[in-house]
Amino acid sequence: MDFRIFTEPQQGASYDELLAVAKATEDLGFDAFFRSDHYLRMGDGDPGYGPTDAWTTLAGLARDTSRIRLGTLVSSVTYRYPGILAIQVAQVDAMSGGRVELGLGTGWFEAEHKAYGIPFPPKRFGLLEEQLEIVTGLWSTERGETYSFSGEHYTLENSPALPKPVQSPIPVLVGGKGASRTPALAARFATEFNAPFPDPGTIPGLFENVRRACVEFGRDPDEIVYSAAQVLAVGSDEASFVKRAAAIGREPAELRVNGLAGTVSEVVDKLGALREQGVERVYLQVLDLHDLDHLDLVAREVVPQLGE
Repeated sequence: MDFRIFTEPQQGASYDELLAVAKATEDLGFDAFFRSDHYLRMGDGDPGYGPTDAWTTLAGLARDTSRIRLGTLVSSVTYRYPGILAIQVAQVDAMSGGRVELGLGTGWFEAEHKAYGIPFPPKRFGLLEEQLEIVTGLWSTERGETYSFSGEHYTLENSPALPKPVQSPIPVLVGGKGASRTPALAARFATEFNAPFPDPGTIPGLFENVRRACVEFGRDPDEIVYSAAQVLAVGSDEASFVKRAAAIGREPAELRVNGLAGTVSEVVDKLGALREQGVERVYLQVLDLHDLDHLDLVAREVVPQLGE
């Protein structure tokens, strides 16, 4: 089971604060540092520094880290034209020496679009389908050849399809809880399918939908990595767990139901249960970016108990 750190910088975090978390992620042996791609704080509270741009952040981390993989969970199709996105991701991949992954989704947070003047069309799934086809098509076009595409939402004519990423292919993550359309997209384009904050007991069904879609598409379902994202709040004892729950504004009882939360032994058991449900990779959503001792506790006392 892979363990990745997942942050929500739109709640208010500067680059330097994110860099501290990314360096801890790398030093403590976690697999990757991922961040959300949002521009507006969710909920009340002090916005602090405010938002940072996801791919600008990852470009900086590409130069300031050396081992961990870097990506978005997930970028919204409403923020960038697909041709520009393909250039950005390929460039950051080169800057990192081939450590980038792209998570792409439809977007959902209408308020941030209004706050920053970003169009938010009511129907966005078609945008996602075309963007996935375009970015993967641009990256896979042979050097010296051109790429063209004509769809309902985007048209590209004789693109040089440059620059090329270091990785071939760049891993692409698709996630969601839809029963048919999202699994079909995962089967066509994804190297990883993510179940984001799944309701208890729903993971096997979500994964089975993707496996079925892969078979229908003529693809081996085992080619895809199956992952889940859950909020993290672990304490060495009950008192420290309660303190960490309070720090992120959550009730301990609710967190125990909906997250990787509780004492070390509880969280080890929860992760073991996720593995039995087919989860191969876990995104640990860290909401208190200043509590680096939290990451240290997980690396020292939780991860080693899961083994390989």
